[in-house]
Amino acid sequence: MSDSILTPRELRRYRKQIMIPEFGVEGQEKLKKASVIVIGAGGLGCPVLQYLVAAGIGRVAIVEFDMVDEVNLQRQILYGSEDVGKLKSIIAKNHLGRLNPMVDIEIINLRLDASNSIRILKDYDVIVDATDNPETRYVINDTCVILGKPMVHGAIYKYEGEISVFNYNGGPTYRCYNPFIEGEKFKNPVPAEVGLMGVLPGITGTFMANEVIKIITGTGEVLSGKVLIFSILNNSFYQVTVNNNPENHSIIRIGDLPGNN
Repeated sequence: MSDSILTPRELRRYRKQIMIPEFGVEGQEKLKKASVIVIGAGGLGCPVLQYLVAAGIGRVAIVEFDMVDEVNLQRQILYGSEDVGKLKSIIAKNHLGRLNPMVDIEIINLRLDASNSIRILKDYDVIVDATDNPETRYVINDTCVILGKPMVHGAIYKYEGEISVFNYNGGPTYRCYNPFIEGEKFKNPVPAEVGLMGVLPGITGTFMANEVIKIITGTGEVLSGKVLIFSILNNSFYQVTVNNNPENHSIIRIGDLPGNN
């Protein structure tokens, strides 16, 4: 361990992870060298960010332009009543910095769209989709295809959560799972329109953080080509297979395919 890039403090802090034989010091070093960007610091983003920062990811960026609303507090556990009306990104960074001061936390206070996505996402190893609208997901997906980056995806609906990893080692993209068809409803409804249980994004976001860690460290089986869907109402879990459509890998600029322009 004397040649490790981990400091004595880090070796002590992450000891429980390092003790796992399949993970070890090498896994922790991979986390320290990795960079992850999370788009959205809402219901899904809050648990994703907390577990990634706690795990020791070296550099974590938060893309979030919104302010804290009282209606968020039922599920967005990075914020408290005293934060209502304040920028989520700043509150999240302050909270996460107290959680783990050894992680470099960056904030990007703007809305991700087709005009800025490549510039914002290009310098990170793993892209996390913690958004709640299909248009932004298409922008994230298409940017990941262009940049060759994996996209960790999560979505929530009432009592149901879903998780997948798109564009991983040539695997299916988000468009393979949810193709844009003019006039048809998307597979991922917007939670604000239907409601959801507060614990659901916490469970879903934790699964998403786990996929990020597996991608970075090369441990376990990544949810590529499959979507894990579960219900907290009846404790059911099942997976659906996603077929890989080569056409969805041919994007060379944002706006080549419909849905994000």
